[in-house]
Amino acid sequence: MPLTRFQGFTLFLSGVTALGIGAVILFVPQSFYAGSGIALGDDVNLLSELRAPAAGLAALGALMLAGILRSALRQAAIAAALIVSLAFPAGRLVGLITDGMPNASILTALVVELALGVLCLIAFRHRLGLAAPATHSRRIAVR
Repeated sequence: MPLTRFQGFTLFLSGVTALGIGAVILFVPQSFYAGSGIALGDDVNLLSELRAPAAGLAALGALMLAGILRSALRQAAIAAALIVSLAFPAGRLVGLITDGMPNASILTALVVELALGVLCLIAFRHRLGLAAPATHSRRIAVR
């Protein structure tokens, strides 16, 4: 099934975001996290733990972008966009509840992630079976 312009735009935005953030964390994690006021230092183990999921995020972003062009990858790309765009804010909300209020930079990321998640849900609702049911007029038999 072809993508609508809105779906293509949403998949593009999701893909570029995931690929971009994943790549930056993968290659320059100290710089990325410094932007949020987080000092990583030179702990090799911590950096490895951050780079590994960053590579996964970048790969999922590449899959989202590939799904725009290749129909064979489209369902996987849509699934990746939905999972990433909903899991990240879910994780941040768990952190907010269990750990307390993060700084403004992290809260901004949460708002952007929530917006992207809502955008994905709207764009792909029909594919998820979330479309509003069609209203059909039914005759009611009266005895």
